[in-house]
Amino acid sequence: MLIYPVCLDPDDNDTILVTFPDVPEAVTFGGDEADAKNHAVGALTAMFSAYMDDRQRIPMPSPLKGRPGVILPVGLSAKILLWNAMLDAGLRKADLARKLNLSASVIDRLLSLTHASRIEQIETALAALGKKLVVGVREAA
Repeated sequence: MLIYPVCLDPDDNDTILVTFPDVPEAVTFGGDEADAKNHAVGALTAMFSAYMDDRQRIPMPSPLKGRPGVILPVGLSAKILLWNAMLDAGLRKADLARKLNLSASVIDRLLSLTHASRIEQIETALAALGKKLVVGVREAA
């Protein structure tokens, strides 16, 4: 899973402002730290969807180095990694559809950050690009 560092700063309206060192365009807020971190996932998802619309690479998170972080769900993380692998290979959605023998609409759903795809589908797409998804477990913070 991808863990993006966040800056949590008290705001003027008794809220917590959330910014992201690796994604300066994304900004959100919350009533408290937990609420702010919840909103952070949505802000990153929206920004990353915009990057994809513009065919831009999604930045990988920098090390936390003691900063708080937002953990993206495994499916979302896997889709981001698939998108970047596809760009690295110089492929477009249509090329991936041909490689996997799937329709364009199936590929659109597979790459949609708001659609819940099965992790096996993402693994299959990554395998077609010569990549393998690796998941790890760490102590909870």
